[in-house]
Amino acid sequence: MVRLLLSIKADLENVTNLVPADDAFEYFFQVKCTSCNEIHPKFVSLNRVEQRDVSSGKGNTAHFVWRCGLCKPDANGQFAPFLTIDCRGLEFVGFDPRGTWKCVGVDSNAVFPEVDLEDGEWVDYDEKAALPVGISNIESQWTRA
Repeated sequence: MVRLLLSIKADLENVTNLVPADDAFEYFFQVKCTSCNEIHPKFVSLNRVEQRDVSSGKGNTAHFVWRCGLCKPDANGQFAPFLTIDCRGLEFVGFDPRGTWKCVGVDSNAVFPEVDLEDGEWVDYDEKAALPVGISNIESQWTRA
């Protein structure tokens, strides 16, 4: 079993504590089969709430189950730690930050509960602090945890 750690970084303008808005947040990833080394052409998603049965062993569940369509069915700023995933038979190689996030104003502690990063950036205005706020230049990297 391989454990991969996703770290993300972004330029945060007058905000902090960027996290998904809720536990049912859909994470979107690009995956690569560790058997044939092909990268799946579409992003796949998972969340922390839903679980699926794993075909090997009774009672085993996982948040994400995937089989490569090209292999046989039985084939096997500063970056900050964000998410650790146990993987078998695939590697995550990309991350798409689409979905609703939330963050907090640095000076005002104002909560911004609906941050949309689908376009790769977000801008708003913190009324309490009278400052512009924003998130841009989002990057991700995968490393073994």
